[in-house]
Amino acid sequence: MFDDIPDILTAKECQQLLKIGKNSMLRYLKTGEIEGFKIGSRWRIYKFSVIEFLRKR
Repeated sequence: MFDDIPDILTAKECQQLLKIGKNSMLRYLKTGEIEGFKIGSRWRIYKFSVIEFLRKR
């Protein structure tokens, strides 16, 4: 299912994958529910973090 998804996603790509809005995405990143990092002012999210987030739900 996740084979064609890159190892690092942008916040927008992650939003589309999870079908959530921008505010929800930012909340998950800031609370650490989804692990990511910033490059400048832009978030990058690890694919494994998204998979773990979905497993917990």
